[in-house]
Amino acid sequence: MSSTSQQPEAAIAAAAPKKEDIRAGVMAQVRSLVAGGFGGVCATLVGHPFDLVKVRLQTAEKGLYSGAIDVVRKSVAKDGLRRGLYAGVSAPLLGVTPMFAVSFWGYDLGKTIVRATSTLNPDGSLTLGQIGFAGFFSAIPMTAITAPFERVKVILQVQGQKKLAPGEKPKYSGPLDVVRQLYREGGVRSVFRGSAATLARDGPGSAAYFVTYEIIKKKLTPTDPVTGKPKGELSLTAIMVAGAAAGVAMWIPVFPVDTVKSRLQTAEGNVTIGGVVRGLYSQGGFKAFFPGFGPALARAVPANAATFVGVELAHAAMKKMFD
Repeated sequence: MSSTSQQPEAAIAAAAPKKEDIRAGVMAQVRSLVAGGFGGVCATLVGHPFDLVKVRLQTAEKGLYSGAIDVVRKSVAKDGLRRGLYAGVSAPLLGVTPMFAVSFWGYDLGKTIVRATSTLNPDGSLTLGQIGFAGFFSAIPMTAITAPFERVKVILQVQGQKKLAPGEKPKYSGPLDVVRQLYREGGVRSVFRGSAATLARDGPGSAAYFVTYEIIKKKLTPTDPVTGKPKGELSLTAIMVAGAAAGVAMWIPVFPVDTVKSRLQTAEGNVTIGGVVRGLYSQGGFKAFFPGFGPALARAVPANAATFVGVELAHAAMKKMFD
């Protein structure tokens, strides 16, 4: 065989993905899943009380609470510290692990897609637009998990604020009972009510989330004074600051959408997004879309600091064990 006929074969062989590269890519995806799941558990344990206050303010009848502190006071007085502030926590604990796992996996996959289909910065890093795309992409698979679990969570959180008559029992006994009754009432569609609103919130929210994290992380990374290149590891304090900033940046542009989603997922009967929006606006104008905004931002700081610390620590632990 001539050398000229061998050249195309050599080129094809060089272009074909190597088994080592495929294995490394798969392992990177698995690590993203594991690290994201661990970060999600950390976020839930730290942030659930703040989230409960937010949802109750978003869905309560006008005048029921005077503010966030009043929600905490009445919830604890009624159900005690643990049940009062962690009502509905089992649903997000079960859902958040795969939700965050899929989110960080989707973000990693989005970055892989960007690298394979577009031009990067001269140093090989992603542009902010490319990071934003990867962040938005991460919300697409995540919605399939987020929407039903958040529907269960908010229903249980709102149920906890309802005053029961003597001898009256709550409608739902727990997360599985919520799913069972929702399915009986309206099938899969009822269980997944609010999916469009969830994606409308999490798409742009995730884009802002990851872009902000990468910006702050880059600014806080130690650099060589001579070359200006990154030097050394990012401290846990810096990770916490970047994560906290990412959480705040995520909520600011999408909070009104979250209010609509909470109302949509807790409403009785057949409701539409348009109907919820009109109802909210008629109740209090634009201000009606922002109840619980303070608790949401208050939760975003510690919860997302915990998320990224959990993710980074999980990656570090897996690197130490397997590399």
